[in-house]
Amino acid sequence: MILGRRRFRDVIERQLRLFVEEHDELIRECAEALARYDASERDSAEELYGDYVDLVETGTEALADMRDRFAQTLSDDDAQPYEAEFNRAVAKKLPPFALEIENR
Repeated sequence: MILGRRRFRDVIERQLRLFVEEHDELIRECAEALARYDASERDSAEELYGDYVDLVETGTEALADMRDRFAQTLSDDDAQPYEAEFNRAVAKKLPPFALEIENR
């Protein structure tokens, strides 16, 4: 069954590379926001974490949109395995955006 799980690997790798190229600033902003949160004092931590979560949500939505647009081009039998493989690839290559992607 591993072969079946990997049949979308090439397209997903291209999609994720495109996402990184098109959203490099967002990815950098997420890392910076997390660093600000990690270094923050208790009184500002909640607001800074909210800023980080907002940025991650933006990226997660963009990835889910990319995934869903491609899934619409597939048969029903292929769409679900593709989505699962896409979500696993996001978890591996872009972990900050993986937490909520299955819920989108």
